[in-house]
Amino acid sequence: MPELPEVKTIQDQLNKVMPFKITSSAMSNVAGSIIHTKMDKLKGKVILAVNRKGKMLDFLLDDGRHILSHLGMTGTWLISKDKITEKHTHLQFKSDTGYLAYVDPRRFGHMYLYNEDQSQKKLAELGIDLLDKDFTLEYFKTSLLRYPNRHLKVTLLDQSLFAGTGNYIASEICAHGGVRPERLIKDLKKSEFKKLYDGVFKVINPTVASGGAAFAGGYRDATGEKGDGVQHLVVFYQKECQLCNKTKVVKIVLGQRGTYYCPRCQK
Repeated sequence: MPELPEVKTIQDQLNKVMPFKITSSAMSNVAGSIIHTKMDKLKGKVILAVNRKGKMLDFLLDDGRHILSHLGMTGTWLISKDKITEKHTHLQFKSDTGYLAYVDPRRFGHMYLYNEDQSQKKLAELGIDLLDKDFTLEYFKTSLLRYPNRHLKVTLLDQSLFAGTGNYIASEICAHGGVRPERLIKDLKKSEFKKLYDGVFKVINPTVASGGAAFAGGYRDATGEKGDGVQHLVVFYQKECQLCNKTKVVKIVLGQRGTYYCPRCQK
């Protein structure tokens, strides 16, 4: 599933072709499983910019409406000078300069056309974005402590607290923080909160700079590329820990998600 670095990469690429005036649009016959509101009166409208909160893309239209797009597991937006003819193209906009299309093989994405109030209400369901200036150590610690009896990694995945995290990011935060993912929040030491917070940026910054991380059958950016972020991962999908370079990574299932950690580096 695309996580913050992947969605930000797509956002940045889309903004390079903004503003985008919609001259026509087309939907697949199964697009209704993804698009949960009517996509009406879009002809002639201009997409001014693409914003983002966590893993939600926010397309701002010149009439004040918003297209909110969550990519699910395999969704992406593609940009092209030519019409996009891929099998799983479910929504396509045309302009005088090219095409913008939503492609999603597994159709786990979600999309909404909302007015300003509706879009703000939907975005308010998310916690603070990991790259927002308000994502401070105090916010991070306070948010974790709201659920003292939860496992650490399960709480890190909570989008109502931490907008943009996902399975690989949460595993990597735990690794850089030196904490095992199954530890309970109430058992964390003061120093461990700071290490975990610093770990957020050790995961996100290089992965964003590398265009995101792709795994089997998953993410593509808006140009169809997969990014090089995997090279920065230290435990997720790794056979050997890339922090100590000597210990075999252990995989467990936590909260129904595959979870990776180093028994030497994480306590």
